[in-house]
Amino acid sequence: MNHRTLGNVGAVSEVGYGAWQIGGDWGDVSESEAVAAVEDARDAGIDFFDTADVYGDGRSERILGETLAADIAADEVTVATKAGRRLDPHVADGYDETTLRRFVDRSRENLGMETLDLLQLHCPPTDVYYRPETFDALATLADEGRIANYGVSVERVEEGLKALAYPGVETVQIVFNPLRQRPAELFLDEAAARDVGVICRVPLASGLLTGALSRGDAFPENDHRNYNREGDAFDVGETFAGVPYEVGLDAVDALADRADAVGDDPTRASGDGVSLAQFALRWILDHDAVSAVIPGSTTPEHVRSNAAASGVPSLSATDRAVVREVYDEHVREHVHQRW
Repeated sequence: MNHRTLGNVGAVSEVGYGAWQIGGDWGDVSESEAVAAVEDARDAGIDFFDTADVYGDGRSERILGETLAADIAADEVTVATKAGRRLDPHVADGYDETTLRRFVDRSRENLGMETLDLLQLHCPPTDVYYRPETFDALATLADEGRIANYGVSVERVEEGLKALAYPGVETVQIVFNPLRQRPAELFLDEAAARDVGVICRVPLASGLLTGALSRGDAFPENDHRNYNREGDAFDVGETFAGVPYEVGLDAVDALADRADAVGDDPTRASGDGVSLAQFALRWILDHDAVSAVIPGSTTPEHVRSNAAASGVPSLSATDRAVVREVYDEHVREHVHQRW
C-alpha cells in the first residue's frame, strides 16, 4: 500500500476506507459484516478511515472506534469524521461553535478518541463558506484539543475553492471519479498549490464503476440507490455520482472495454488483470493532487481488490483519453455544470 500526505494530518494510505456503508443507507448490513469489512481493510494495508456522525446515527463511528481501538491507541490509523448534517433544519446558522462542540464531543465518545484526527464540515450549506466565524469555531476546537485538524466535505467545486481560502483548512473532500471529472479542471491544482489534502469520495459512483450493476437490478427500500435517485433525501450527486442510472450503465459499458484491455497488457497489469473498479480508482490516483480515495464495501474480496488498486501501474495516455471521451459522450451534459 502506497501512502500520500494529507495536508498537515500526515501520511495516509492512498486507498482508504469509506465507512458510510457500515452505518446505513445501503440496505441491511449486520454488525458482524461491518466489523469484518473494517478488519479486512486493515489486513489489506488500509490505515485511513472516513466516517460521519450521521452514518447510522453514530453506528459507523462506534463500529470503527471499537474495531480499531488498539490501532487508534497506538496511533497506527487515521480516522476522519464529519459533523453538521445532524442539524434540523440543516441551515448555515446552525454551524456555530456551541453546536459544533456538541457534535464533536459526541463523535469523540463514539470513536473513543480524546482528540479527533480530522473533523470535516459535512457538506454544509454554501453560505457557511462565507461565514468566517464557523472556521474560527473550528480553530477554537483545535486549540482546545478536541480536534487535531479540520477540513470540509463539499458538494460543489466552487465550495471547495472557497474553502481553500481559509488558512486552517487542511483537507477538502469532494466527489471525483471518471463520471465526475470537473474537479480536475481547476480545483485539484489550487488545492495542490496550497498543500491542502484532497479526499475523493464516491469513487465508484455508488457501484456503477464496479461493473456489477445492471438494468434489471432492484435495490432495497433502505438503500439510497433506491430512494435518492432524484435527490429526495440529500444531494443527488451522492447517488450514482449524480448520473442518471441508465446513462451511467452505458458509460460503464464503454469503460469496461478499456479496463479489459489494460488487464490484457502484461507490461502494465498483474497476471490477474485489472477490474473496472481498480481501473477507476487508478484513474483517480493518477492525479497527483489526490491524497486519498475512499471506496466503501462490506464484501471482503471487494475491500482487498480496492486496496490492491494502489499497486496498479498508472494508466496510459490512451487509457486517459478513452475515459475523457466516454465522459464527454455520455456524462458531461448531466453533471459537469451542476457540481
